[in-house]
Amino acid sequence: METKPILEGDVETLSLPNTMSNVFIQELINNYRNNQLKAINSTLEMTDADSIWFDLPKLKKFINDLETEAKKVNPATSESDLGIRFYYAAYPKIDNWTIMESHTVPKEYAERHTLIMVPTLKKEDKNGKILHYDFNPSNSNGQVIAMALKSRNTTDPIEEEGGLAQNHGSLIPPDSPIVQNY
Repeated sequence: METKPILEGDVETLSLPNTMSNVFIQELINNYRNNQLKAINSTLEMTDADSIWFDLPKLKKFINDLETEAKKVNPATSESDLGIRFYYAAYPKIDNWTIMESHTVPKEYAERHTLIMVPTLKKEDKNGKILHYDFNPSNSNGQVIAMALKSRNTTDPIEEEGGLAQNHGSLIPPDSPIVQNY
């Protein structure tokens, strides 16, 4: 039985567990594998990953860091003000692997897709609409600043210093698909 989340405005309450039927999960995964993954693999002539796994302590730490760092900047920041955006990303080609020197990512991950998690903060835009902006709660000047994305045709630069983000779960492949149910 599929449990439907209860919605209050645009906020989902957490009183019921989030569930999906196995048939629905399998259908969406098959859609990805039969379309996007197939196109990636044939176009790039490679075998890209079809899943990524993060351990629970890593996820909890990232969420805790997000909450802690945001509250350092603005103690009034509430849980409902924060979120996480998942960006689709890809590791560099092996001949550009020097960019990975400070990361413990195996070379077998070269060119495969990954996810990067970036904190978001609810803010009102110039028209009064509430939006979930990417932000870096731990920037050098101690202010919560929406990160401008050049790809979105803004003139504001992306911060050069590091920001709170999470990457590197285990990709399948190259890890073994024996653990997957779908």
